Amino acid sequence: MASRADERAAPEQEPSSPSLPARLTLRPPTFPPGSVCGAWWPRSRDLMIELPILTDAFDARRGRLPAFAVRHGTWPEAPCDLPAAGHTVTAAWFASGFDPYTIRLYSHGVGRWDLLVVPPGTWVAVATRLMTAAADPTLRLTASALVAAEQRRHDQDGARWAQEQVEQWEGEGGAPQRPSADLSFFSNPYGP
Repeated sequence: MASRADERAAPEQEPSSPSLPARLTLRPPTFPPGSVCGAWWPRSRDLMIELPILTDAFDARRGRLPAFAVRHGTWPEAPCDLPAAGHTVTAAWFASGFDPYTIRLYSHGVGRWDLLVVPPGTWVAVATRLMTAAADPTLRLTASALVAAEQRRHDQDGARWAQEQVEQWEGEGGAPQRPSADLSFFSNPYGP
């Protein structure tokens, strides 16, 4: 489904299914890993559906995933084991000391890979920028630092829009129009 760059990619718009590819970007394997080595943008918050899609894509590119780790509370359910293409992936859930925007993948082929998790429902343009930055081998930012930088960009864009609207209002004598889209592009990783 094609989306305008300023639209949200809501889970209801793009339901996950095995036929949809994982939205995954990875650093080139020739570069040493940084704080994050790429990004994953799941279509829903249902890890039982999303992880097999991620596992298939990662297995094909970097090697089989026997385990992953995430921060407890970032996903609605916390299963211990998840089925994936022909094998079971073991989950580790951390209560603290783990970036809430990160999933850590353990691979037989390439070791540990930390990926930025772009929350489902994030605007397409925002998700694209985050995924590109997370896979950039020259950047050494954590997942939370990438999200914070994008939030600052969003806040600055909102302030710029507000100033333009005030100038238009004063120049034309009319009230500024309100944006039709919700400007809070990022979901709280801990829930609603």
